[in-house]
Amino acid sequence: MTRLLESNDRSDWRGSLPAALGLALAGLILASPFLAGMGLDLIVPNPALTAAGLALALLPSALRLVGMARPGLSDTRLRQLIAGDPVPGFVTDRQGRVLFHNARAEAVLPPTPDGTLRNSAAVLPALLQAHFANPRAVLMRLHARAAADGSAREDITSREGTLRLTVHRLRLGRFLWRIDDYSGSGTTQRGAEGLSLPMMTVNRQGVVLFANDAMRRLLGERPRRLDRLFKGAPVKHGEVLTINAAAGTVRARLAEVAGPGERREIYLVPVEAGPSPEGSAFFDGLPVALMRFDATGVLIAANRAACDLAALPDTAILTRRISDLFDGPGRPMLDWLEDVLHERRLGTAEVVELYSDHPGQFVHLSLRRMAGPLGPEVLAVLQDATALKRMEAQYVQSQKMQAIGQLAGGVAYDFNNLLTAISGHCDLLMLRRRPEDCDWQDLIQIRQNSNRAAALVAQLLAFSRKQTMRPERIELDEALGELTHLLHRLVGERVDLRLTQDPSVGPLRADRRQLDQVIMNLVVNARDAMPDGGIIRIDTQDMRLTEDRLRGQATLPAGRYAMIRVRDDGMGIPEDRLEKIFEPFYTTKRPGEGTGLGLSTVYGIVKQSAGYIFVESTVGLGSSFEVWLPVHDLAVADPPRATGKPGSERRRAEGVILLVEDEAPVRAFASRALRLKGHTVLEAGTAEEALALLQDPRLQIDIFVTDVVMPGMDGPTWVMQALKARPEVRVVFVSGYSEDCLSAAQGQVPNSIFLPKPFSLSELTNTVQSQLAA
Repeated sequence: MTRLLESNDRSDWRGSLPAALGLALAGLILASPFLAGMGLDLIVPNPALTAAGLALALLPSALRLVGMARPGLSDTRLRQLIAGDPVPGFVTDRQGRVLFHNARAEAVLPPTPDGTLRNSAAVLPALLQAHFANPRAVLMRLHARAAADGSAREDITSREGTLRLTVHRLRLGRFLWRIDDYSGSGTTQRGAEGLSLPMMTVNRQGVVLFANDAMRRLLGERPRRLDRLFKGAPVKHGEVLTINAAAGTVRARLAEVAGPGERREIYLVPVEAGPSPEGSAFFDGLPVALMRFDATGVLIAANRAACDLAALPDTAILTRRISDLFDGPGRPMLDWLEDVLHERRLGTAEVVELYSDHPGQFVHLSLRRMAGPLGPEVLAVLQDATALKRMEAQYVQSQKMQAIGQLAGGVAYDFNNLLTAISGHCDLLMLRRRPEDCDWQDLIQIRQNSNRAAALVAQLLAFSRKQTMRPERIELDEALGELTHLLHRLVGERVDLRLTQDPSVGPLRADRRQLDQVIMNLVVNARDAMPDGGIIRIDTQDMRLTEDRLRGQATLPAGRYAMIRVRDDGMGIPEDRLEKIFEPFYTTKRPGEGTGLGLSTVYGIVKQSAGYIFVESTVGLGSSFEVWLPVHDLAVADPPRATGKPGSERRRAEGVILLVEDEAPVRAFASRALRLKGHTVLEAGTAEEALALLQDPRLQIDIFVTDVVMPGMDGPTWVMQALKARPEVRVVFVSGYSEDCLSAAQGQVPNSIFLPKPFSLSELTNTVQSQLAA
């Protein structure tokens, strides 16, 4: 034993004193025959306590020390160490071949015709094959872990019980294996047979390994699998479940205790008859809206806050399902409830619509699984989300209208370039024709239809809020009085137009021409809604809001407004169409009777004037449109005009013009028109080309005529660079967008004016001439 306990690293023994004492005592027991020959007796308290048995009682700690023993440790010493172990033990080499085993292993080994197989690598797999499938893979896994870490252990659960396989790496390429049959499980099962409480043991796969007598009598049979015993959602510890017992339906609470290995011990505990009154009162008094649903989705309880929020009658309990109360979030509510019960979706919450007497009511709904008195339940937590959903709808609608407006503005910009080239070249042709020519009327038709197309594009720009606004102070009563005569002509003799004005209405700040267009479009829309005639009422009213007011999906800020209401008693607008009437090209009229731009133009003008428009309609009773415009008491200054320097007497009919336009057809028309008036025109397709031409100091330029929006550098940017060296040059900006697209930049450009597209030949030449003469 002295050599056995020798070590090269004596510090490791300090943490293993119990194991060392065990080995020392084992050595004394091994030496007991020699001590007896010397006249000394060694008293062993337990005759079954042999030397190896005592040492192996501390074997998990001692084998680590054996593994550290010097290489001189022989197989003889190992045989002595495991000989008396009551657990089957084997010593193998690196290839898994059994070198020797103890007496207990000999008793459990399967019989063989000869002893050759007792020393092969197939011994351990053959021994374990009767306990679990594919033992060779388990042995290889444990062998690899022991080779790397020094030891490994794994509990294997089977129908017969639990086996603990332990392997220790020794020196000289030796591995010690122990196969320990858990005796604790058998003891537990024997003790459980006398319990009056139903109990069973299951493995990780849900297979019932053991059921005591109380469980078998309760069910009338021995259970096989857990999923066949408990139907529906999986049951957890502490939850109440309903069991189809031999004597009928029984409710019990499930209690689960971790057993040896990967086993679970399940007990069924009787439950009380029903919930306590104190618990029901507490649930009902909570300030949070709560509902409880059973596993089938039936509402079984709702506290007072939930009943008030959902306007639930007392008859709703046990009669309504979750799908009767909420509109599912893109899928049936019962599917969501099943996912929560089976824990396929954890911590989910959705904003859903609540089925109630008030349409458009939304709640933030969160579902959680909980243990109820009758089994697994789903707890629903409700929060009112109507205001949140309204804000979301407002945002979506504003984004939608903004996207349509951007599209409309882009289409209008491209059309303005095309119309400029069409109408301009038409003007050039008409300069070479006389009214008596055969194609004169054709040219007149081209010009007229170009003007109609320009008016249509102007409506698109009005909707996209990109048209040129010329605001002025407007007295509403005067404006409507002057417009009344034209409105009577628009509605015809079958419609009665009645105007009622509030004399206290304050002045407006708006574009007079566009305000007239708003009123005319609303009146024409009302007239078309009454094909058999009727009454159109136009009312004005002074509105003073002391606080913000919510109206539909918009919030009116506090302030003073002038309200214009146009009402008719026509057919009305269905509710499903009210959200679309302000979209461009949306119309309910037959093909050819309208463009669908009337109300979209009204919407764009009102929004560009910082106003609001609302509509109320009832099918069969008529519609009412209200326009709210802010009152503006301050005087509006006339828009600034380009003027020359004080004392300037420049009066020239001809000049040198630098024309910068990226659209080739527009540039060709404009250059020809200006040359016909005697001007010298230099052309450039981009701002960079224009700046390159201006590098020549000998070049004298009188006017820059430039587009605003171009690829690369835009118009105002290159003009400001060019004016640093040529500050006396005057500027004419042209664009298919409104003047607002350059208002900030143009304010920094002196002596500049704006000419919107499409422009005619005369408009272009007159504008250039006015700049030359300024």
